[in-house]
Amino acid sequence: MNLDFSAEPLFSWYVLLLIVSGIAMVGIGAVNFGGLSAGWRVFNVLAGVGFVGYGVYLGFIFEGGEYIIFFKAFILPVLMIINFVRSLSARSKAAAPVQFVPAQQAPAPVQVVPAQQAAEPAAAPAPTAQPQQTG
Repeated sequence: MNLDFSAEPLFSWYVLLLIVSGIAMVGIGAVNFGGLSAGWRVFNVLAGVGFVGYGVYLGFIFEGGEYIIFFKAFILPVLMIINFVRSLSARSKAAAPVQFVPAQQAPAPVQVVPAQQAAEPAAAPAPTAQPQQTG
């Protein structure tokens, strides 16, 4: 095991952070809790497996010599976590319950009377002539 915090603290912390961030990324990608698309989930899992693999390699298989510290590698998990939280908040806003409002009946249609007709008084009906019976 290559982890020795007293002799090589930078290397040891690097290996530990690689493994922890890789596990977090695999967890975010494996669980469909945040509503991430399938592509983002696959990317999270693959990147997480790569981080864990490199961390395990450096911590347990690596026998010395040169190794590469990817400081940019710690930006990726932060961006993935931000994307996860953002998708969680978007999902919670989209899934907000909608209050049921019953439909109201449409009001009766209103007859519109032109202004000229409304001003004229209504004409009385003409009397009808009825024949008189004689008799």
